[in-house]
Order: sequence, then structure tokens, then C-alpha cells
Amino acid sequence: MNEAKAGWKHKFVAEATEYWILVCYLACFFGAFLWYRRLILAEYHISYAHYGLAVLKALVLAKVILIADILHLGRRFENKPLIVSTLYKTMIFTLWVGVASVLESTIRGLLDAEGLAGGFEELIGKGKHEFLAVCLIAFLAFIPFFALKELERVLGRDLIRMQFFRRRAAMTSELSK
Repeated sequence: MNEAKAGWKHKFVAEATEYWILVCYLACFFGAFLWYRRLILAEYHISYAHYGLAVLKALVLAKVILIADILHLGRRFENKPLIVSTLYKTMIFTLWVGVASVLESTIRGLLDAEGLAGGFEELIGKGKHEFLAVCLIAFLAFIPFFALKELERVLGRDLIRMQFFRRRAAMTSELSK
């Protein structure tokens, strides 16, 4: 009973850690995109202050990615070279970003009392370039993320984390054992 409880706690902590690492990673990329937009608009004296969207998108998308991983979405090419599985997962999850962007526009239309049609109209009208930009940013953000995840899958999480977070002298002594 205690082993099962300890195993459940360990799994919960591991998944929560994975979730928050992913949230931070995505929030940084979406936040950088929003800051870029803010700085460009400032050139034309247009204010922009929707910074919470980056965090909200990161929170939602991180959960979607973890659920999709549990459902084995994107594992079709895991026996292929790492570049193939990395790019496949990048494409799959970029599509999820696109879906999330459409939902965001729809919800924004509902909240602004424009209805579903208003949300879609915004997306089709002025938002199509923004939609493509968000998908491009997500695609470029996902390439290193999924490349690292694929390396973890093949080489092992402990080896990858040791390479990133331990000093070289400590790693050499541990690897020689």
C-alpha cells in the first residue's frame, strides 16, 4: 500500500514538474511574440497590453501536449530517425496551436458580445496573418523542444539532464563507474 502511494506521489510530482517546465517554455516563446507585437505597435503609437494571453495559452497548451502524449499522439514515427519524429511531433502540436488560436478568437468574440460569427470574422479578416505568425512561432519553438524530448526518449532522461545540469567533472566520475 505504501509503495503504491509513494509511486503515485512520485508520478504526480514528475508530471507536475513536466507540466510547469513546459508552461515556462511556452510562456517564454508566446511572451516574446507578444512583446515583439507590442514593440512594433509602439512604433505606430498603438498600445498593446494582452500579456496574460501568453501565460493562458501556455497553461492550456501545456496540458493539451501532456494529454496528447498520454494518448500517444505523435508517436507514429518514433522508430524513424530522430529528425523525422521531431518534425512530425512539431507539426502535430503546431496544428494544436492553430486549433487553440481559433478557439481563442471564438471565445474572444463571445466575450466581446460579437458571437461566434464575430470571432471567426476577426480570425478570417485581420487575424489571418496573426494566426499564421503564431503557428510559425509555435513551429520554431517546438523544434528544439521536441528534439530534446526525443533525445530523452532514446538516451534516457537521466543522461540528458546530467549533461545539462551537472558539472563536467562530476559527470566524468559518474560515467566511469
